[in-house]
Amino acid sequence: MSRPLHRGVPAIRVTSSSNGLLDSQVKEQTEKEELDRNQSSHRFPFWSLFSDNSPLTKYDATDNGFASDPFIVGTPRSRHRLTILLLKSSLVVIVILALTGSFWWTLSISTSSRGHIFHSSRRLQEQLVSDLWDIGELSFGTSRMKEIEFCPGELENYIPCFNVSENLDSGFSDGNEYDRVCRQRSRQNCLVLPPMNYKIPLRWPTGRDIIWVANVKITGQEVFTSGSLTKRMMMLEEEQISFRSASLMFDGVEDYSHQIAEMIGLRNESNFIQAGIRTILDIGCGYGSFGAHLFSEQILTICIANYESSGSQVQLTLERGLPAMIGSFSSKQLPHPSLSFDLLHCARCGIDWDKNDGSFLIEVDRVLRPGGYFVWTSPLINVQSSLRNKEKQKRWNFVRDFAENLCWELMSQQDETVVWKKTSKKTCYNSRISGSGPSICSKVQDVEFPYYRPLQNCIGGMHSRRWVPIEERATWPSRSNLNPSELALYGLHLDELNEDTANYRIIVRNYWSLLSPLIFSDHPKRPGDEDPSPPYNMLRNVLDMNARYGGLNAALLEARKSVWVMNVVPTTGPKYLPLILDRGYFGVLHDWCEAFPTYPRTYDMVHAEGLLSLESSQHWRCTMLDIFTEIDRMLRPEGWIIIRDAALLIDSARVLTRRLKWEARVIEIESNNDERLLICQKPFFKRQPS
Repeated sequence: MSRPLHRGVPAIRVTSSSNGLLDSQVKEQTEKEELDRNQSSHRFPFWSLFSDNSPLTKYDATDNGFASDPFIVGTPRSRHRLTILLLKSSLVVIVILALTGSFWWTLSISTSSRGHIFHSSRRLQEQLVSDLWDIGELSFGTSRMKEIEFCPGELENYIPCFNVSENLDSGFSDGNEYDRVCRQRSRQNCLVLPPMNYKIPLRWPTGRDIIWVANVKITGQEVFTSGSLTKRMMMLEEEQISFRSASLMFDGVEDYSHQIAEMIGLRNESNFIQAGIRTILDIGCGYGSFGAHLFSEQILTICIANYESSGSQVQLTLERGLPAMIGSFSSKQLPHPSLSFDLLHCARCGIDWDKNDGSFLIEVDRVLRPGGYFVWTSPLINVQSSLRNKEKQKRWNFVRDFAENLCWELMSQQDETVVWKKTSKKTCYNSRISGSGPSICSKVQDVEFPYYRPLQNCIGGMHSRRWVPIEERATWPSRSNLNPSELALYGLHLDELNEDTANYRIIVRNYWSLLSPLIFSDHPKRPGDEDPSPPYNMLRNVLDMNARYGGLNAALLEARKSVWVMNVVPTTGPKYLPLILDRGYFGVLHDWCEAFPTYPRTYDMVHAEGLLSLESSQHWRCTMLDIFTEIDRMLRPEGWIIIRDAALLIDSARVLTRRLKWEARVIEIESNNDERLLICQKPFFKRQPS
């Protein structure tokens, strides 16, 4: 168990008696009382950058840590106050004269010297902000910083943008009530507390097979009545849910994986990599047992499932340390580029593929790479059962015929499982009978980076320059090092990717070095001994909020850390998400002014490099505090936040960490004076019995 960080400078509370200097100089009792009332408005002028003890006014600090006008001047009521006002005015005149002289002096400086002087001036400004913060803290204490309150207990599994009751009131139906709808003011400005008996998850790989019941919202009835194949792969044992890999139940997943490999034409699932399969999208994954089994074969399986208020597939899968996010096929496209995955899997996933005129199958085709596979397991496929039920036979015939019109090859059908292979040749679509099947999307319709757009009724991905069959791509792990021709699709050179990879090798090594003394600060050591390195499995679920090329993911895997990374590419930044997916990693497009589609307490570490600068360049469409409260919601207790950004933005972020109750430290970056590092840890606040 790690010890929380301790802030470097303790706060000192100054009592009201320290403000009595002016009172001693005023004889009349009435004037003394008047001064006492007015003195509260003459605060330290830069304190308004940080104060939030009362409702915000136009002079108070904003959520971004900046203030509009820190000077609040009262009405002079005595000759003494008039004298002070005159002195202040004189000081302002002197400053103006000094600045004017400085301006004319600057014009006389040689061009070669100005750059150095400007840089030094900027550093002085940054140091001034930091010093003023420390002075303000020492003068007034942290009591003036209004901390964000905790959410009520019923919001312990709160996810903004997923409000079923509100969707029903708005007229959503037929499954669309579970859709993601981000309305204005859908956020709760509070900190989500863990459940009553929450415990820190067990470290990987133990945590893959055993989770604490109290950490997730699920009932015993839901455990024992789960219908999905992979949902049945668990047992309830006192305070734990067990997914034991040695159990007889788990043999069903192993046999099932082996069956799929044979249907594709492989000897077993260990040959998936050689067949070009690295990334799998598991739709309605149960509780992730299929992906957990394939993880040992270096197959990256991401689970997507609908929002569920209880017994959530996504929540339990993430609790096990496996990739997952909330996603739905009901009405909108997934936030992934076209041609993203090598295999899509649906084992009794609850989706009626014959509904909605086949648009669900069209979306599968869009995100599936050329030559990729679609595996579907359902009672509907059972031939004997379908022959006895005309309705089932009709539904199965629709899916089979529609798949053929999508240029999918039916490779094999066994019992309740069928495997299709998407065509690798674009010419197949032109050879179809006229009028059969969906048409090909126009360039206007074929958006490569959709962000929750309505489902399309045309075949997408055909205009992408990334149309490369999976069998022609390099196999994993060579796939992570894209060749020059692949990088050229993104306007990049090999040197740029190599430089990014080299930089992140150093960054990851430095992160681990910085975390060492923080994690082991409560372990005494002999003088001269180095801090022990944090364990390789200290982290499991990592979220990179501004992933760029996926460099953090690559460096963590190269350093043999037992992590998986959710690479997020902001909608406001450069669109390198296809590059990340082509490297064999997982990623998603997201707008950080909206809530991320995940449950609370699902990540061990959140990393953000340059995200604040990116949002600042967009004129802060939402506040920095909005982004930070969302980070707090997603982060597990005792989880870590690492933010690297411009020095001034880091100083502002440092202020907000107090409101969020995070323990924070600012680290100077020797190689870059314009940036700083903010390392925070979220404390473990236990819910008190009501």
